[in-house]
Amino acid sequence: MSMPNEGDPAPDIALPDDSGTIRRLSDRLGHWTVVYFYPKDDTPGCTIEACEFRDDYSQIVRADAEIWGISPDGATSHAGFRARFGLPFPLLSDEEHEVAEAYGAWTLKKRYGREYMGIQRSSFLVGPDGRIARVWDKVHAEGHAAEVIAALAEEAAERGAQSS
Repeated sequence: MSMPNEGDPAPDIALPDDSGTIRRLSDRLGHWTVVYFYPKDDTPGCTIEACEFRDDYSQIVRADAEIWGISPDGATSHAGFRARFGLPFPLLSDEEHEVAEAYGAWTLKKRYGREYMGIQRSSFLVGPDGRIARVWDKVHAEGHAAEVIAALAEEAAERGAQSS
C-alpha cells in the first residue's frame, strides 16, 4: 500500500500499547497525534529517535499533541524499551504489521544484498480533524523530533491565522 498524503483521512489505529491498553486513533479526535513507525526496539537509530522524542516531550505536549511509536515488537519488548530509556509516551505493538501496511510503512527493504519486508522509518502528524497534516517518509532518526516540533508550531500558526 502507498502512504497516505497530506489531507487524506488518517487510517484508523487500534493497537495494544506496552501495558495491553488498546489505543485508538479515533479517540484522539480534537487533538494532534504524532504517529511514528520504527523498525525495532533497542536498535541504535530507534533509540536515538525515541530519546529525542522523550527529551522534547514537554514541547510536544504543550502543542496539544501525543506521540505514538509503532513497531512490530511485542508488548514485553516495548515495556523494557520504555523502562530502559524513560520514554513517557506509549509504544504500540503492530505484530501483524496491518497498521504499518495501511500507512505504507511496511515495505520491501534491501540490506547486504538481501531483500525482505520491514518497517520504513516514517512519521505522520494527524490533525485534530483526523486527517494527515504532515508526512515524513524515509526519516533520519537524528533531528526528527525537532522537525515534528517545527511542524506543530507551523500548524498552530496556520490555524491561528485562519481563526483571526
